[in-house]
Amino acid sequence: MRLLALLVLLSLLPPFLAAGQDIAEPDFEQAREAVERGRILPLAEVLARLHESQPGRVIEVDLDEEDGMMIYEVELATPDGRLIEVEIDAASGRILALDEDDED
Repeated sequence: MRLLALLVLLSLLPPFLAAGQDIAEPDFEQAREAVERGRILPLAEVLARLHESQPGRVIEVDLDEEDGMMIYEVELATPDGRLIEVEIDAASGRILALDEDDED
């Protein structure tokens, strides 16, 4: 009986722990809202532009905010087997940085 009471109490804790805290909106919702407001370009458009100058298979994409600027960070595997990370201004689609991952 005590175990059951403890489990019930523990299940009630998360709402109390979150009270008074801002709950972060999921990344995909932030990105969708930013696209809808015209603050950033859609990811598909950015990747199409990137593929014109830097072909490769997309491994990972992150959307970050740095100094008020939204930046897509795209990790690519190039056709010749290199792993590169490209930072792209999410508002304009302009490539800001291109770094090759040297894990050797």
